[in-house]
Amino acid sequence: MWNMTKRSFMAGTLLACFALPVTGQAQEKIRIGMTVSSSGNFALASQSGVRGVEIWVDEVNANGGLEVNGEKRLVELVKRDDRSDKQMVARVYEDLIANENVDVLMAPFGSTLTAAAATVTERLGKFMVIWSAASDALYDQGFKNIVSATQMPVSRMPSAGLEAAAALGNKKVAIVNVDEPFPAGLADGAEAIAEKLGMEVVLKEDYPKGTKDFSLLLQKARAAGADVFFPTSYEGDLISMVRQMHQMNVNFPFSFMVYASTPQFIEIGDDAQYIYSHTNFHPTINWEVNAGLDREGFLAAYEKLFPDVSYEPDFQTVLAYGAAVIAGEIIENADSFDAADMKKAAMELSDNLTVLAGPYAIDETGKQLRMPFPVVQLQPGKGLVTVWPEEVAVAEPVYPIPGWDQRD
Repeated sequence: MWNMTKRSFMAGTLLACFALPVTGQAQEKIRIGMTVSSSGNFALASQSGVRGVEIWVDEVNANGGLEVNGEKRLVELVKRDDRSDKQMVARVYEDLIANENVDVLMAPFGSTLTAAAATVTERLGKFMVIWSAASDALYDQGFKNIVSATQMPVSRMPSAGLEAAAALGNKKVAIVNVDEPFPAGLADGAEAIAEKLGMEVVLKEDYPKGTKDFSLLLQKARAAGADVFFPTSYEGDLISMVRQMHQMNVNFPFSFMVYASTPQFIEIGDDAQYIYSHTNFHPTINWEVNAGLDREGFLAAYEKLFPDVSYEPDFQTVLAYGAAVIAGEIIENADSFDAADMKKAAMELSDNLTVLAGPYAIDETGKQLRMPFPVVQLQPGKGLVTVWPEEVAVAEPVYPIPGWDQRD
């Protein structure tokens, strides 16, 4: 009799424990889905980017998670492979939403894959944060539930370089590019930006892929009276151009070459000196961060999480990390995973956040308006230094660029 009473009491106690809420019970994790390319054209950049997202996840969880509806919830990153294939991206993003029950999506790498993912997230009513998609066309398609957190579109990439040139008093711009989509998009953007800045575009010309002799283009730019030379081609062509400029004794007060900040360009030696370029990840670029880690903290976190990775963090890692930080801010400010609520929060945060990659601002289409690529100049004895914008500049520009016969 005593044993039955004891067993009944214990059973009742257990039932009562199950019936009552448990104080401090772990909340369900926030699930964030994205694809990563294990192979194909986008593999290296995609894998570099996802490491930035993983740094953010580790940072957030170390601090107890994100606060939603007054409660902290840990974050779980749900990764799937897309093999750099846009058809696979569409299938996998649908699976992430329908079967993995993710709350928010991070975009894949690049405009092609991101467009495929956006078609799915829009149809299924999920919010997606973009970290690498430079195509202006993506933001012209009427997607309501996307935000480019860190990647400015190709049409805006020349902004900082031309603003720096205008601030120095330059008035006339010569723009040349190889006849390929990305350089052509940069050239079109440069033309529009220059005109908005009140500068005259005295030459805008493209040339066929495979061109080796740029002497005629250089002569045209000089004859047009350009004080700004702004080619938007790839490294190999730019290296040939600057070497031919030296051979022909052609010089411009302000020469901006998109890829002149790369190690391959700098390695050509003295001909690379004084050329202006841009980048968004360099030891001299340190924005006043108000969300996420600063440069020092980010590099320490990268070393801790990826001690055996053969690659240093690059601008892709920084863009993806910054986008993840902004995604977290959007989640906490929306207090909801409803796509419309998250887009509203994203708009309210516009112009109020600065992450490692720079200041964040978007328009209604989700297009990134700021996040500039700061301007750098290769200066003798100093190396590559940031000269624009003022918020991150560490040196005065050497201007005008000295003539070839005036250099040491």
